[in-house]
Amino acid sequence: MSDATSSSEERTRIDEKSTSLFDFYGKPKFLKVLPLSLQHLLAMIAGVITPPIIVAGVVGASVEEKLLLIQIAVLASGVCTVFHLYGVWKFGARLPAIFGVGFAYVPTLVAVGAQYGIEGILGAQLIGGMTMVVVGYFIQYIRHLFPPVVAGTVVLVIGLSLYDIAIRYMAGSGNVNAANFGDPINWIVAVVTLLTVLIAAQFGKGVIKLSAIIVGIVVGYLLSLSLGLVSFDNVANASWVAVPKLMPFEMEFHTAAIASMVVICVINSVQTIGDLSATTVGGMNRELKTKELTGGLLGNGLTTTVSSFFGALPTSTFSQNVGIVAMTKVISRYVLALAGIFMILAGLSPKFGAIITTIPYPVLGGATITVFGMITMTGIQLLVKDEMSARNMTIVGLALALSLGIAAEPSAIEQFPAVLRDLIGGAPIVVAAITAFTLNIVLPKKSLTDEAKEREKIANEDKDTKDEANNQGDNLSQRSIHAE
Repeated sequence: MSDATSSSEERTRIDEKSTSLFDFYGKPKFLKVLPLSLQHLLAMIAGVITPPIIVAGVVGASVEEKLLLIQIAVLASGVCTVFHLYGVWKFGARLPAIFGVGFAYVPTLVAVGAQYGIEGILGAQLIGGMTMVVVGYFIQYIRHLFPPVVAGTVVLVIGLSLYDIAIRYMAGSGNVNAANFGDPINWIVAVVTLLTVLIAAQFGKGVIKLSAIIVGIVVGYLLSLSLGLVSFDNVANASWVAVPKLMPFEMEFHTAAIASMVVICVINSVQTIGDLSATTVGGMNRELKTKELTGGLLGNGLTTTVSSFFGALPTSTFSQNVGIVAMTKVISRYVLALAGIFMILAGLSPKFGAIITTIPYPVLGGATITVFGMITMTGIQLLVKDEMSARNMTIVGLALALSLGIAAEPSAIEQFPAVLRDLIGGAPIVVAAITAFTLNIVLPKKSLTDEAKEREKIANEDKDTKDEANNQGDNLSQRSIHAE
């Protein structure tokens, strides 16, 4: 579809003043949108604040620096989301997707931060973001290298690799060493939240059905309050307003750090392809357009680059929100834009952000585990769009085996160089993306028809060989008779 046609469609939709939740350009009533927007916000807030918390601990940041990293991460996520929804020139996906500080970078950030500090992270991030822009520019020429069998494998692994996060949250914390990890009380809260989500999604009507996740979070939160699982300490200590500053940290440029960040940024571009493909297939029932893909990658590279100047960590698509879109089919950008605005407000007001972070882990885990399941199913949807030939089954099967196998047994690569170990050991998607991408290029392209013809040819050759052997046997028998 040409740019002119796309613009014409957009103008037509705007002129119609659509109020449908299931129209990207639709603008429903505020009260109808509010719970759906909060649903997106609550689904991703833990993923936004966790990377800066982890990085702050690794680099030995002060309390003030830790709060700054969290604040700017939330603010950057809101700005990034709104930017991608509406776009500027060729930058921005213009799809119903949430963007923000990404969890997939954490293993690399930890490795770089432990050696070079936050200054080394931000310097490497600047170069990594520029690399993402380059990938975004050239993607239109190499998109054929990412067919459904590659993109679907990446999405499938994204979904599967999130399950342990949901289970850890349901057990009470993102850290298995937490004092209350696995406490039955945590599981009760998580299961009640999960059951509420299922009941609202399957038996609810209208907005209740579409807002099943936030309904579950509300019920789980109230239960947590009654059980004394909610702490308001961070709320009391947080300030009301804080404005971000340019260059709150210095930048340092180290070759090893830059190399690690460039690799993970390129790999994250593959994840973005998978997430955006999952968004259009799962939520819009169509394939991802090249213009949308290019805009998404260019925009993600730009926001990652700019974020480094303000102390925000690299940005990425949020897979859990892709799952919400796929599950509810609500694609109105007004819904997601409102969620982005809430994040911006939270970023400008640490007090508001602190309130959101009072939601206990078991509530978040119980509410989002169904979303992660939807991501997995969306990956399967992408895969079945391509032929499941022996070739493609080999690509998917080997990518799954290597990525999930290494993730399950990280000690298997303990002897690898530190940079390589941190890159592939902490993120199954990296191994899956590299494996699927490489095999798709190396293995000969063979359709189901080609493979059937090969089997038929082999069968015919076997038959000819057998017939020839029988003929030789008959000739020998005849010569033997004559000899007698």
